[in-house]
Amino acid sequence: MRSQRGVVDYGLAKRAVVRSLRAGRSSRRDVCDAQPYLLRAARHFGEPTERPCPVCESRNVTEVTFVYGDALGRHAGQAKVAAELAAMAHDYDEFRAYVVEVCQGCSWNHLTVSYVLGNGPPDLVDQA
Repeated sequence: MRSQRGVVDYGLAKRAVVRSLRAGRSSRRDVCDAQPYLLRAARHFGEPTERPCPVCESRNVTEVTFVYGDALGRHAGQAKVAAELAAMAHDYDEFRAYVVEVCQGCSWNHLTVSYVLGNGPPDLVDQA
């Protein structure tokens, strides 16, 4: 199995959203808009963190990982836990994992990172 590659970190975008909220340019309703499906995925498939929610600061965020890729078939779009990701990375060609942090208290959610897994050919960027 090849390790994570093609990593995209969305930390700058997250900081901009939080800064906009704290400056009053955005409302809490604008940024705390997790859909019921995402909240359920966080409850059942999420991995707890020690990071407090940047909005309510009363609960720690949960990370939920969703997978997408042509080779995944019926698994595409599903939330997966770390053990499932390791098995999938061995069994499938390339697919992309998206990690979303979710606060189950105030419904904050934000994409934090995405990366490629699987046994497919390496990305051209990784060869440079």
